Amino acid sequence: MLIGMSQEKLGNALNLTFQQVQKYEKGANRVGAGRLFRIAQLLGVSVQFFFDDAPNEVSESGLGFAESDPAPMLMDFVNSSEGMQLNRHFAAIKDQSVRKRIVDLVKALAGQEE
Repeated sequence: MLIGMSQEKLGNALNLTFQQVQKYEKGANRVGAGRLFRIAQLLGVSVQFFFDDAPNEVSESGLGFAESDPAPMLMDFVNSSEGMQLNRHFAAIKDQSVRKRIVDLVKALAGQEE
């Protein structure tokens, strides 16, 4: 959505069905390293983009991810008018250091400085 590419178009570029892309997006199926690299290329981002908010530590379960799933709330925001505008304009910023500073600013405003 951020760059105006549909799941169908991404699927075609990867020689996959849009249903398979949906499964990757929802986390139902794992994405291999090679495919992740190709997806990053097609979307114009680094592979690190997909891991920016991943935890650094491994949890007691060994997975390293929180038990509760914040995805529905996040998707509600991303699909909102403000979310779409914010993401569209943020994606248009080409300088990665500027994008990082904006993320740091938003974290500070939200009271979540790391």
